[in-house]
Amino acid sequence: MLIGVISDTHGLLRPEALAELQGSDRIIHAGDVGDPAILDRLSEIAPVTAVRGNVDRESWAKSIPETDVLEIDGISIYVLHILDHLDLKPGPAGISAVVYGHSHVPKQEMKDRVLYFNPGSAGARRFKLPVTVGKLIVHAGKIRGEIIQLLP
Repeated sequence: MLIGVISDTHGLLRPEALAELQGSDRIIHAGDVGDPAILDRLSEIAPVTAVRGNVDRESWAKSIPETDVLEIDGISIYVLHILDHLDLKPGPAGISAVVYGHSHVPKQEMKDRVLYFNPGSAGARRFKLPVTVGKLIVHAGKIRGEIIQLLP
């Protein structure tokens, strides 16, 4: 199972991001969507699980949850925008991965057998950070991540 992961689009869905997300079985948008048309476009590729980010304040965003849990082949993935708002201990809760955004810094690390995964920002460049998306691969009861740089 291939899960495309995108975050912090801030209203900009780059063709390079769409190209990398092609072939995904599911897509996660980890917040700061910026425009509901982005979720519509992503849903043309695969079913989308999205959470609301701190800039998603317009009326269209009120129906998007702040957190969500995605169950894929026995793997639980907890999705939120700001990691500091994580209000549970993922391991004891049976969560295998925590997907988040906000910082615009792509990062993945294992802590206490839980994958913490930030795909970075696929929207307008901020600071001198790369423009990135991510992929999560779920296979045989395990999950691993990959960061894909779209622009240096």
